[in-house]
Amino acid sequence: MDHNSNNSTRPTPQPASAPLPDARAATTPKRRSRWLGSTIAIALVAALAGGAWYLVQSKKTPAGMAGGAPGMGGPPGMGPGGMRAMAVTVGSAAAKRQTLPVTLTAMGTVVPTTTVTLTTQVSGILRDVLFTEGQMVKKGQKLAQIDPRPFEQALQQAKGQLARDQAQLDAARVTLKRYQTLWDQDSIARQDLDTQAALAKQLEGTVVADQAQVQTAQLNLGYASITSPIDGRIGLRTMDPGNYISAGGTTGIAVITKVAPIDVSFTVPQDHIPSVLGAQKADPRLPVAALDRAGSKTLAQGVFLTLDNLVDTATGTVKAKARFENTDGALFPNQFVNTRLTLKDESALVVPVTAIRTGGNGDFVYVINADRTVTQRTVIRGMSTVEWVAINSGLKEGELVVTEGADRLKDGAVVALQGDTPTQAHGASSGRRGAREGSPREGGGRRGNGEGRGANGATAPGAAAPGAAAPGTAAGNGAPAGGGGGGGVAVEPNAGQPSAAAPAVNPEPPAAGNSGSGGSGGSSGSTPSTGSGQTAPAIKPEEVPKGMAPAATTVQPAQRANQ
Repeated sequence: MDHNSNNSTRPTPQPASAPLPDARAATTPKRRSRWLGSTIAIALVAALAGGAWYLVQSKKTPAGMAGGAPGMGGPPGMGPGGMRAMAVTVGSAAAKRQTLPVTLTAMGTVVPTTTVTLTTQVSGILRDVLFTEGQMVKKGQKLAQIDPRPFEQALQQAKGQLARDQAQLDAARVTLKRYQTLWDQDSIARQDLDTQAALAKQLEGTVVADQAQVQTAQLNLGYASITSPIDGRIGLRTMDPGNYISAGGTTGIAVITKVAPIDVSFTVPQDHIPSVLGAQKADPRLPVAALDRAGSKTLAQGVFLTLDNLVDTATGTVKAKARFENTDGALFPNQFVNTRLTLKDESALVVPVTAIRTGGNGDFVYVINADRTVTQRTVIRGMSTVEWVAINSGLKEGELVVTEGADRLKDGAVVALQGDTPTQAHGASSGRRGAREGSPREGGGRRGNGEGRGANGATAPGAAAPGAAAPGTAAGNGAPAGGGGGGGVAVEPNAGQPSAAAPAVNPEPPAAGNSGSGGSGGSSGSTPSTGSGQTAPAIKPEEVPKGMAPAATTVQPAQRANQ
């Protein structure tokens, strides 16, 4: 009796394996917080490491040379690490032989053939200005008028003096004739005859002087009317009507320049003097072109005139002159132009000017090979024009060179020409090879292991009491290539709930991947991953009905593609 009573009063021991409901409820949020923080930190570190690796590889890999590699699967056109093997599209031209002119270019100045300052030769009041500033004038055209009245009066005075002296001369000549008759009759002395003859000669001289005075007065009267001495363009006037103008002034009324024909003065280096003289002997009319300051537009065509007779010791050049008809007025006096003197024509191997590049070792070009790769080749350039440049050595006729897009190339880079089909581009073939080598058969992703490892019978931390479904279990096998490995779903049980099993949640089975990309690593046991790489929704503990423990959610592995 005593024994039974003692047994009845002894407390019944609780199973040691069953955790206290309060402790489980308290530790579950802490464990989830630690797991979430660790996952985020690992993801950030992986992203930074991947970005650094990509930057290093992109600098090491030449443009257009990233092709697919075995075991590194990816979509078509992808190379190692997923970099796209794209060919650089460039412009091209073939080296050809053609006639190229041998020219000399220099800066020149347009010089009028004749420049005249319009001045007056008599002094007086400027009465009329008969020209418009900037107009074209003809030789002999009246341009200004000085008050002519003083000159008209001087002319009349000179004419009167001449008439008086002429009458005296006539009287002296009559007297001399009478004296000559008397001398013949021996009626007068010889002295009287000689005196009369001298007087007649004196009056003859006076008359000649008077005639000169008349002509001077007439000339001054003509100078009062100012006319143009040449054909040309008149400039701005410096004096207005009503002002007194003096003879011999340096400023004058205006300046006239002859613009048709017109000359261009330029310089030739002293090293080219023999070439110019030899070409001038072969052709006295060497062609010269006058270009605008940019050198892109031809203003006029002319002929070479001559070289100066000495070399400027300060610059080592000699002055030269060319003449242009300039009927359209394209060249303006004192205008700066570019001159191009053509000495002769020669046959040469030429390429476009844009194909020539300059580097540390001199001039070079990118030669396009048959396999659509480029080779950097050093060349020696010769004479050139605006569009073409001669290649003295380094190229053969018919070879293709890059003319556009060379700034993005390196030696050995892959290029695509305009008009090429995709099968002709090396980058496209590399992309197909990368897709084939990265197929699901060979480039499968690594199999992911679920953190819970519930599939192999292991019990996750915080297991339920006996008889309940094992919480925290997950499918840990990674999916085959073409889809990411599905991680198991680990759901923490609710503390204190009955151990009745809840219905399992079966997500849609992942589809087999056929994109040819390398399989992504298996996700952790927190969220499952579908075959298309998308993340399936995880089951939250609060979504489980009360009184039911969540069962393990398993994800079926995707079927291997292209079996």
